[in-house]
Amino acid sequence: MQPQARSARPFKRMSTAALLALLMSTLASAQTAKPRARDLGVPFEGTPGALNAITDVAGVEVGFTTLIEGEGPLQIGKGPVRTGVTAILPRGKASGDPVMAGWFSLNGNGEMTGTTWIKEGGFLEGPIFITNTHSVGTVRDAALQWTLKHSGLKTQPWGLPVVAETWDGVLNDINGFPVTHEHVFAALDGARGGAIAEGNVGGGTGMICYQFKCGTGTASRRIDAQSGGYTVGVLVQANHGLRPQLRVAGAPVGMEIPLPPPRPAGGNERELGSIIIVIATDAPLLPHQLERIARRASLGLARTGSTSGNGSGDIFVAFSTANPNAASTHDVASVQMLSNDRISALFSATVQATEEAIINALVAAETMKAPDGRVIEALPHEKLKAVLKKYGR
Repeated sequence: MQPQARSARPFKRMSTAALLALLMSTLASAQTAKPRARDLGVPFEGTPGALNAITDVAGVEVGFTTLIEGEGPLQIGKGPVRTGVTAILPRGKASGDPVMAGWFSLNGNGEMTGTTWIKEGGFLEGPIFITNTHSVGTVRDAALQWTLKHSGLKTQPWGLPVVAETWDGVLNDINGFPVTHEHVFAALDGARGGAIAEGNVGGGTGMICYQFKCGTGTASRRIDAQSGGYTVGVLVQANHGLRPQLRVAGAPVGMEIPLPPPRPAGGNERELGSIIIVIATDAPLLPHQLERIARRASLGLARTGSTSGNGSGDIFVAFSTANPNAASTHDVASVQMLSNDRISALFSATVQATEEAIINALVAAETMKAPDGRVIEALPHEKLKAVLKKYGR
């Protein structure tokens, strides 16, 4: 069972130290006894890093605050609460050195703040946050406050935090605004390297994808030595897709495990979800190359069956931890750039890791009950294995 940080209202009264202690305890035990997609026999291309996570890219740290409180019918401002905050720090808490970055919107029915400056300036100047749609402003403001508290991390006297969202209003009292500044601080202060919890954690707590319970997932790929030996890591917050679309290793899992009745007449279902994809690499890439990397996440998403519907906010950001101190040079910066002739291996790694991160999010997620009484079922592992066997996977 995934350990969860309980009770959003008590969280508001807890000290940061107490909250951090609970958070670290959750993270430390989160992955025990929880299978990942590979453990179920799902075949994937490419060679993963040691952790098969975005934290295989040296220096990257990830923190979560998970909010779960209440049962029963929705009462705005009183729950139930099923949400949280995810923070990805490209160089960890110890460094405020910006990283080169690029971003891409496959379908823009969503939000990722701060991206116009990434496009213009070429650098990501702080953490990346993912939360629910109606908490973007709170998380953005809290990120600025946290930076002011940690003045050694400031690179300039202003900031444009990168905060992305997906909508969790089926499972969460999204209009009760349960996420507070303290929750953002806890995710940042608790960020660390190492293994990452998946499924119903952080901003992914209340997410649904392919009409199964979903959430946070991660994966990585290690490029062979001939292609540079670089690492690509991906983290997703997955909240997209319709059941019939789902493919796992090419097998039509969504068709084989259909939604139980009643279903909309004539199949008139609309995709109203979203996915945020964060890609990290240690390869020396410039911003325009990182934008190309971000675009390739679309192909990994497509491998799982998504067609990126009109109502879906599918927004991706990529960064490189190479070229340290490039942003602080006041005259001429000397940077390294991987040749375009060598970049295709990174494209493949991005596609592969994105596909696996989404399936990991599905495999790790646990069933949740919505305020209206509906049960959002997790992907059943035994049925998944049976479908894979049926299609020779």
